[in-house]
Amino acid sequence: MARGKRKSGRLQVFKGREAKLNRAIFRILALKGPQTIYDIHKQVKTRRRLRHVRYATVNKRVRALQKSGYIKKTGRKKTKAGFKASIYELTARAYLAILLNSVNLDELVTRADEATASIILAAITYTNITFEF
Repeated sequence: MARGKRKSGRLQVFKGREAKLNRAIFRILALKGPQTIYDIHKQVKTRRRLRHVRYATVNKRVRALQKSGYIKKTGRKKTKAGFKASIYELTARAYLAILLNSVNLDELVTRADEATASIILAAITYTNITFEF
């Protein structure tokens, strides 16, 4: 086998510099439901390690997550200042990412019976993912 970086089990959205903020945004939207960027920022600032995060950073992260398909706009809400702010919520892709990030794949494979393993295999095969051995 060639040397180099191996493919990790962690998802790209939970890697790197923005992983902590992505996780916080996902958690807020999953627990609180659809929110504006301002509301997300207020919730993020209550977290211990993210108190220093600026609104512009949260805004960029939310828009990047929207572009990559983890978050979608669901509507608009009139604010106290008089303009309309977009409301964002998690997509099914984001819920899948949260679930896959929390599941231990070794435990999943050992605990799954034959029927469950066949269903998971069929679902993965249906997405036309190429596998490397």
